[in-house]
Amino acid sequence: MTMFTTADGKNRIATFLLVCGIFCLSGLCNGMIDVFNRHFKDSLHLSDAQSALVQGAWYGAYFLMAFPGGMVARRFGYRCGIMTGLSIILAGSLAFIPVTRMTGETMTIYATFLATLFAVGAGFTFLETVANPYATVLGPPDAASSRINLAQSFNAIGWILGPMLGGKFTLGAAGAASNAQLYIPYLVVAGIVAVFLILTTFTPVPNLNPEEKAASPTQNAAGPPLAKERHFIFGWVSQFLYVAGQCGIFAFFITYILDRRTTPALSGDIARMLPSAMCELSGDGWHITKGCSPYMLSLAFLLFAIGRFSGSAIQTRIPPHRVLGLYAAVNSVLMLLVITNLGWVSVSALIGSFFFMSIMYPTNFALGIRGLGGKTKLASSFMVTAIIGGAIMPWCMGRIIDLYGWSAGFVMPLVCFLFIAFYGFTWGKWYARDASGPGKSPMMTGH
Repeated sequence: MTMFTTADGKNRIATFLLVCGIFCLSGLCNGMIDVFNRHFKDSLHLSDAQSALVQGAWYGAYFLMAFPGGMVARRFGYRCGIMTGLSIILAGSLAFIPVTRMTGETMTIYATFLATLFAVGAGFTFLETVANPYATVLGPPDAASSRINLAQSFNAIGWILGPMLGGKFTLGAAGAASNAQLYIPYLVVAGIVAVFLILTTFTPVPNLNPEEKAASPTQNAAGPPLAKERHFIFGWVSQFLYVAGQCGIFAFFITYILDRRTTPALSGDIARMLPSAMCELSGDGWHITKGCSPYMLSLAFLLFAIGRFSGSAIQTRIPPHRVLGLYAAVNSVLMLLVITNLGWVSVSALIGSFFFMSIMYPTNFALGIRGLGGKTKLASSFMVTAIIGGAIMPWCMGRIIDLYGWSAGFVMPLVCFLFIAFYGFTWGKWYARDASGPGKSPMMTGH
């Protein structure tokens, strides 16, 4: 039996590839909003805390729309959930055309952009509420974590392309302080979504349930409530903190890179190797330009993608919770290097953190919902709400940076990674306790 063969003996590779495409599209749009964070800061003259409201609108949509998305999936099936999400994204993307032509008060224009981003984010909430649990049931249950990591590796490919697409029409555009071209990348998104709507119509999207997997002691929806599943509760907290830490780092990556207090001048040899549009001579030497910064973010996302693909393979040999704990511990060390402001060492640590963040979201997701059987779709909706961490952290982190500087700001993701390391290293204990509760039979703990 392959990792894409379900209990009925059917190979679900075509359906899995559709899910991979959805994750890639999600990554593309997520990658773009981290460019917009810096773009709106410049074009509308915002503080770091105000510019972080981009993430607040985007991830706030995930929090508010997770349960409606889960309800649609439970009531009407996976196909309907996917098509609903795609339709909302299409409408939201097209709405950027009139929004970019608005005039008036600065904060009114900004609020309208945020509302439009919220609409697009709402569509992706429907997609991810469906796609994450769906990836776990498109094959044997013991390969669920590897399968969701593989699917979300395509999300990482989208993350690489997003900054380049968004940056071309904002930070890298001739009129970098203008919002006039902001609709163009969303026209590209609208075209991709239209193709996915057609593919979803003709691709088999069976409404598989966790009950079709191998027997699980917590398979019954009539078992203990989710509030008593400790591996799920700690998983939700770990996911909340992961998204918080990730979004804080993603949101301020470009601003950190462009800040000459944190990123030293380039050597003359390196500057001569770069295209003229990517570096400029000013002050104490050669410095990277705003046009270069999206490509540096894409480089970091390349490491993120490599981490996703390699993480999927690693987790076939090493228990996923141990990989999660180890990667979070490494990122804790990297955040300490960023906090100490060691010039290029800190910049390299910040870029390197993307590799070790790569497996955290899908692994947290798979570990949190593991063994929940008939409660899986409900638990998945709760896990998606953990994305609210991405709405809260960037604003808080931005406010701290505004008041106390970069070193104080990066203490927040450090705390997040420390808890994730704790959850990863202790997950087996919580899972075993949940498995041995009233009315449950002994189970493998995954050690």
